[in-house]
Amino acid sequence: MMMEIRHDPVAPTRTQWLSSGAAIDAHRHDDHQIIYAGRGVLAVTTSKGSWVAPGTRAIWVPAGTVHAHRAYGELDLHTVGLSAIENPLGLNAPTVLAVGPLLRELIIAYTRAENDDSPERARLRAVLLDQLRASPQQPLHLPTPTTPLLRTLCDILKADPGDGRTLAELGREVGASDRTLSRLFRSDLGMTFPQWRTQLRLHHALVLLAERAPVTAVAHQCGWSSASAFIDVFRRTFGHTPGSHPTG
Repeated sequence: MMMEIRHDPVAPTRTQWLSSGAAIDAHRHDDHQIIYAGRGVLAVTTSKGSWVAPGTRAIWVPAGTVHAHRAYGELDLHTVGLSAIENPLGLNAPTVLAVGPLLRELIIAYTRAENDDSPERARLRAVLLDQLRASPQQPLHLPTPTTPLLRTLCDILKADPGDGRTLAELGREVGASDRTLSRLFRSDLGMTFPQWRTQLRLHHALVLLAERAPVTAVAHQCGWSSASAFIDVFRRTFGHTPGSHPTG
């Protein structure tokens, strides 16, 4: 029996609170949507993969995309709906965007203000869209494999992101050579095995940090050889250290 996907024609512009672990089931909008967590960490999942965004990132979800949300940490969720004919970013797939201090305040102000057609609100919206166009895209997508063999391997690592086995060692468990698996990662997911595993570990690290796990424990649970190695990768990806990362 197929699960019915909720269809909400209009993507709402609003602010709402979600408790840690709360989820919004799979649904779709006829409008584009910008989703931002001013506090906590937001995960958006589609059939193509998952995107995780802390307070320095927002997620663009194109019109018609079936997606689900999940909150990690107490989530201050802000959503901005845009007409399907208005695509200021020219993006047709979910994308993580950098959110600087000005864009953050614009999103919060726009989603908390009264939803009317006033000139003031129109000007606020115009500046918000200008800032969005200038926001760098971030490679924080964890794609979902379509081939059964790769799905089995990825599920092993999702169950334990700290698993440090090589691709050859994992291949022996799933019954494939590392050469075959390496080729599948490139053809099916568009990235190498090390790139995919790093994305998985960063996604898991964001979740653990939102749940207030200590940095050293996060590094260990996510498979980094040391806290300093984890901090270095985290800083290069997010622009700040995990110790200064906003939590829920």
